[in-house]
Amino acid sequence: MSQQDAQKLLHFIDNSPSPWHAALSTAMALEKNGFQRLDERDAFQLQVGGRYYVIRDGSSIIGFIVGEGDPVKHGFRLIGAHTDSPGLRVKPNAAHAKGPMVRLGVEVYGGPILATFTDRDLGLAGRVVVKNGPAPTDIDTRLIHFSKPLVRIPNVAIHLNHEVNEKGLKLDRHEELPMMLSVLQQDLPAQQQFRALIANQIEVEADTILSWELQVFDTQPGCFFGPNNQFIANGQLDNLASCHAGLVALLDEAVRHPKSTHLIAFFDHEEVGSQSSKGANGCFLPDILERIGFALSLNGENQKRAYANSFIISADMAHAYHPNYQKLYDDEHQVVLNAGPVIKINAGQRYTSESVSEARFVRLCEQAEVPYQKYVHRTNLRCGSTIGPAIAAQLGIRSVDVGNPLWSMHSARESAGTFDHHYMIRVMTEFFADG
Repeated sequence: MSQQDAQKLLHFIDNSPSPWHAALSTAMALEKNGFQRLDERDAFQLQVGGRYYVIRDGSSIIGFIVGEGDPVKHGFRLIGAHTDSPGLRVKPNAAHAKGPMVRLGVEVYGGPILATFTDRDLGLAGRVVVKNGPAPTDIDTRLIHFSKPLVRIPNVAIHLNHEVNEKGLKLDRHEELPMMLSVLQQDLPAQQQFRALIANQIEVEADTILSWELQVFDTQPGCFFGPNNQFIANGQLDNLASCHAGLVALLDEAVRHPKSTHLIAFFDHEEVGSQSSKGANGCFLPDILERIGFALSLNGENQKRAYANSFIISADMAHAYHPNYQKLYDDEHQVVLNAGPVIKINAGQRYTSESVSEARFVRLCEQAEVPYQKYVHRTNLRCGSTIGPAIAAQLGIRSVDVGNPLWSMHSARESAGTFDHHYMIRVMTEFFADG
């Protein structure tokens, strides 16, 4: 079962090379299981026990099952995660000639380990907006996925960079990150050549292309490694692994008739601070919860009472102990692969876990017969954060931050434990099935 769950995760990631594709993969799974798409422009008509989902701007998605119990008493149970991953994004006027070569200029998105993107088989994925009529509103959005290797960031030879092994690979973001696309065609300007490539991929005329958001990703499929396949490797494990676990939990047969309203909320833009209309620090989740409340005839006070009876699991990956870098970890809080979900704790509230929410998650693990671990960042290192603090602060709902252990976080290719994904699915399913 553990390997089957991990294989399904790898397939989910391979089909989700951008946040827009991740939201689509999630929506397709929801629809296959009887969830109905809602449009934010329409009035919500919800039924008790009904299954629904909402997508905002293509890359943030909320799916939910309307609870069959008293909405004030049973409240909301929510699993939050994010669809985006750190990496490189293609600029608007990306293609340009440099000598005889065509390069694509990129911006750095979030905090990737830039060196890991060199010498890899890179593809492009995201969305392209095209015009389909005379009015300014006559536009269509097309998803695009170059699944085969299309671009590359070749390293410079060690003969020209003799100290690379001593000082590390340091890349100038503007001069050395542009990706090699092709040899320049003398009769076709570089940008025109790139636009033609995009147009051919989505089967439109090049002059109809208005804009794009394209992400660079590693085309190598996810895989197992280790003597007994005890580890997995793929890009975007942070944080599509958490999205997949939450999705599988919501769709479990044990969650058919919940008393509380169950939600999964997967947000874009976490890696750049969540400050957007569709980010965790925006109004997407508060809007949807409020509209669910309206449909359940909750007035303002009863909505707040429902929040007081609610709980959030903020799921994002955790820093697994790396024996080659022992000095970077707190000796008493080393978390290891295949030893179960991690409760992430930080006194400065970079994570939302506190003693009560921590204890509640421990009890869930015990009920699900799943091992668990506790992580605290080394005190003299700056701690990262998650969507948890933003959501908890907006809504006043008790929250815990958890995640599975991960090596090489923010690398072009990350590694995790095969068994941990199964463990996380089990405890998340217990969270939903218990209410």
